[in-house]
Amino acid sequence: MPVAATADVVVVGAGIVGAACAEALTAAGVRVVVVDRGAVASATTASGEGNVLVSDKEPGPELDLAIASRAEWGAVLARLPERVADVEWEDKGGVVVATAESGPLKAFAAKQRAAGVDARLITPAETFELEPLLTRDVTIGVHYPDDAQLQPVLAATALLTAVRSRGSSVRSGVDALSLRTASGRVVGVETSAGEIVCGAVLNACGPWAGTFAAAAGAPIHVLPRRGMILVTAPLPDCVRHKVYDADYVGAVGSGDADLQTSTVVESTRAGTVLIGSSRERIGFDEAIRVKVLRELARKAVGLFPFLGDVPVMRTYGGFRPYAPDHLPVIGPDPRVGGLWHATGHEGAGIGLAASTGRLVTELFLGLEPHVAPDPFRVDRPAVLAA
Repeated sequence: MPVAATADVVVVGAGIVGAACAEALTAAGVRVVVVDRGAVASATTASGEGNVLVSDKEPGPELDLAIASRAEWGAVLARLPERVADVEWEDKGGVVVATAESGPLKAFAAKQRAAGVDARLITPAETFELEPLLTRDVTIGVHYPDDAQLQPVLAATALLTAVRSRGSSVRSGVDALSLRTASGRVVGVETSAGEIVCGAVLNACGPWAGTFAAAAGAPIHVLPRRGMILVTAPLPDCVRHKVYDADYVGAVGSGDADLQTSTVVESTRAGTVLIGSSRERIGFDEAIRVKVLRELARKAVGLFPFLGDVPVMRTYGGFRPYAPDHLPVIGPDPRVGGLWHATGHEGAGIGLAASTGRLVTELFLGLEPHVAPDPFRVDRPAVLAA
């Protein structure tokens, strides 16, 4: 097969995580080629809500990464070319509410504050000041000023525009078929458009990362977990923050394969309201399940009663990369020299992308990492279980 290009690193996957890694690498002077069998940001990234959250994570490595990434997004956006810098970033903050027993939410917020999160307990009256249309069944709220939102497709596209502006390339519609190795190290990637000669390959294939890793001779345990979202018709200003019920945190951290739903409601700059969220491990089954949509709608009306009179314009869903221990997989693979992974973020990939890109770059260049990398190692038992 003819040589199509040369690069220091080939990034396989042009979603938000692959784009953030490519942007960080090229900002540090690394030559990159990004390939994706589909269009840029057309899979998992296109099915996300754009959340950049610190409010939904238990204290531990993922929360540490989330706090760092929330700060890192500012630096990343400042590096973007001016013509693409608007990614609909909103410092809207988040509000988490309980409508029954308030003790678990209070305890969770206290643990987060101890870990450095700005988590402010607020009374029902203060909650209604922030969100006047909330149900009056609220018993307590927690305000998270640092929660933010962006438009994920715009963000991934802008990141890859920055990659191109630095002389690296992005190739959509190009399938990475296999690795070429010599003496146990990567020397190239065979693609549907020819061979790309390189010294390293980054697996940023999202829910398909396990398939790519297995083909590369280094299998990892990353599975698809499906989520669905409802989108209303455009509305006047009605939901001011990202608002969700206290059950959401438990659903995020659960490993159950069966359907789980919790209420998440937020508006977009276009005026639509996004309603989630669901999680279920059903492989790559794309069938629309009406029972899931009904459950999302029912719970959303319980949180915001006015939504009962609002038409739903469309629904969409997607697959998120799930690792059994709920931690991303970030770093080099010790089994194949030059093979790297950045996957397993599940529904948090958009928020964690900025620090993931920085961490990959730091490890690749031998720099001091800004967060502890060991919890995200590829060779941990949960990732190599398969």
